[in-house]
Amino acid sequence: MTDFRRGWLAHPFSLPRALRPLLSDHGSLTQHLKSCCASFRVLPLATGQARANPDEYALLGVAPETRVYVREVLLLCNEVPVVFAHSVLPTGGLRGGWNRVTRLGSRSLGEVLFSDHRVERQSLAYRRVRREHPLYRAAIGPRAEADALWARRSIFCLNRHPLLVTEVFLPDAYAP
Repeated sequence: MTDFRRGWLAHPFSLPRALRPLLSDHGSLTQHLKSCCASFRVLPLATGQARANPDEYALLGVAPETRVYVREVLLLCNEVPVVFAHSVLPTGGLRGGWNRVTRLGSRSLGEVLFSDHRVERQSLAYRRVRREHPLYRAAIGPRAEADALWARRSIFCLNRHPLLVTEVFLPDAYAP
């Protein structure tokens, strides 16, 4: 059943068996990857003011076309990109406790989210993102390696300010 998040599923019924542990785990993806990789690192791709994807505005409670703070990174396991992470924060949240997000650099957002007891995570939602979705294009770029990629997302709240985190699992995520 599709929920109010336009195409995102509250329960992923058809997850690939190899991805089930990664997608359904409510803990830190960073910690999970670190536990199964000899080396783990975060490669920043883009940070700064931008427009959110069309299906993110309502979820964050901001008007369409509003500029938000966006951070995009690759999570590398043994120097192989396995996850594309896309975080979106309404600019009001930068004054509401999330200002440290702008200074992460190559540090993991997950380490911040799961180390602060004030941060509350909402439920996960899942989706297969296809080539026409902006997340697919941002994750893969011009090369088309797969017809679709699995993604999950959830909102983290700090002082009633939402931060949307979406993780797109790249083809090599099936291997770690």
